[in-house]
Amino acid sequence: MENFIFILLLLFSGMGLRRLGLFHESAALSFNQYVIYLSLPALILIQVPKLTFSTELLTPILMPWLMMGFSAGAVVVLGRFLGWSRSIVGGLLMVVPLGNTSFLGIPMIDALFGADLVPYGVLYDQLGTFPGLTIYGALILAVYSGDGAVSARKIIHKILTFPPFLALLAAAIIASQGWVLPAMVTSILERLAATLVPVVMVAVGLQLTFHLEKQYVKPLLAGLGLKLFIAPLVALLVCSWLGLEGDPARIAIFEAAMPSMITAGALAIAAGLAPDLMAAMVGVGLLSSYVTLPIWRFFL
Repeated sequence: MENFIFILLLLFSGMGLRRLGLFHESAALSFNQYVIYLSLPALILIQVPKLTFSTELLTPILMPWLMMGFSAGAVVVLGRFLGWSRSIVGGLLMVVPLGNTSFLGIPMIDALFGADLVPYGVLYDQLGTFPGLTIYGALILAVYSGDGAVSARKIIHKILTFPPFLALLAAAIIASQGWVLPAMVTSILERLAATLVPVVMVAVGLQLTFHLEKQYVKPLLAGLGLKLFIAPLVALLVCSWLGLEGDPARIAIFEAAMPSMITAGALAIAAGLAPDLMAAMVGVGLLSSYVTLPIWRFFL
C-alpha cells in the first residue's frame, strides 16, 4: 500500500507541476526518453536474468497478442453495430488493444506484487505490447490515417534499435550463459533502475489531459469497459480454461488490465483519429486504473 500511495503522489505531483507551468511542454517527452534509454534497460538487465526459463513464460509472451486480437475484433464489431465513424474506430483500434504495460504496468507490478515479478511484466511488454505497437500500430495508422507509407524494413529497424528490446536480448544472453555481472556494474544498474518509477509517474502526470465532447461519451465508455474490465476478464477465463496458474499467468492477466498506452494515444492524435476521444481514453483510463488495478490485484 505504501508503494501504491507513493505512485499516486508522484502522478498528482506531475499534474500539479503541469498546472503551475514549471516545466517546459517537452519535459514529459524528455523524461520518457530518459526512461527508455536508461532506467528501463537497467531494470531489464537486473531482473530478467533472474528468471528461470520454462514453458510457463509462454503465458506472458503470448497473452498480449491474444488480447490485441480480441480487443481489435471487439472494437470493429462495436463500431459497425453502433455506427461509429472511421476516425473513432481507427483511434480505438490504437488505444484499446495496446495497453500501458511498461510505463504504468511495471511500476504497478512492483507496487502491488513486488519487484520479483517485474520480469514477467517485462516479457509481456517487450515481446508483446511493444512489437504490437510497432507492427500492429503501424498497420492501423497506415489504414485509418490515409498514410500508406508503412515499411516492413522500418518496422524491423525500429524494433531492433529500441533500447529496452536490446537490453532484453542482452539479458537473455547473460541468463543463457550463466554470467554474473560485476558488483560495480550491478550497483550502477540498480541505482538507474530505482529512478524508473519516480521519473515515469511524474512524466505521466505531466501528460494527462481531459477534454471531451458529448459525441464521444459512448465510445469512451465502451473503450474503457473493454480495456479495463472485459480484456482482463477474457485473459482470466483463458488462463482458467487452459489450466494456467502461477505468477506468469497472474502478471499476464494483470497486464491485460492496464489502461491505454500513452504512446498509442499520441500517435492516434497525431494521425487525426478523434483526438479528443484519444486524450480522454488515455487520461480518464489512467486515473480509473488506480481503482480498477487494485481490484484485479485482489482477485489475483
